[in-house]
Amino acid sequence: MSHYRRANTAGATYFFTVVTYRRRPFLCDEDVRDALKLAINKVREKHPFTIDAWVLLPDHIHTIWTLPPNDANFALRWQLIKRHVTQSCGARLHNPQWMNTSKAKHRESTLWQRRYWEHQIKDDLDYAKHIDYLHYNPVKHQLVKQVKDWPYSTFHRYVKQGIYDENWAIEVLLEQSDFGDE
Repeated sequence: MSHYRRANTAGATYFFTVVTYRRRPFLCDEDVRDALKLAINKVREKHPFTIDAWVLLPDHIHTIWTLPPNDANFALRWQLIKRHVTQSCGARLHNPQWMNTSKAKHRESTLWQRRYWEHQIKDDLDYAKHIDYLHYNPVKHQLVKQVKDWPYSTFHRYVKQGIYDENWAIEVLLEQSDFGDE
């Protein structure tokens, strides 16, 4: 049995990637978005955390959270969020053909990958790089041509706060297209 070592610094800021089982593209469906929003709000009532940044893509989520000073238990928060979404949307999304002994033993459904990626943010530069990566992700996955065109992202909040220009990352696209023409 594998034993994964997770970061456990109370009050830290973490970057997460949470992926659907078999990369099924349902996260942007309206019922799933509503279930995620409700789940996050419910979890935050009992287990507060700040969402610093967020992007929802069809088959995965990237987010940056900051936990309260006396708390490092992001695993409980993810467990509760995933459980709520599964209970809300599982009737439509669960695929019994994908159930196996291990999934049954761990009381899992077929909505989420068992594990998720977590990275404790080290410093301001690390934070900025992860924020940029997260917001650029819809372009990286060719879902839109410009970051501003993806609706399920905190990018729009960052633009309103003056952190990003609405056309942020267009120069990255221009550099990539110039590089590709050589």
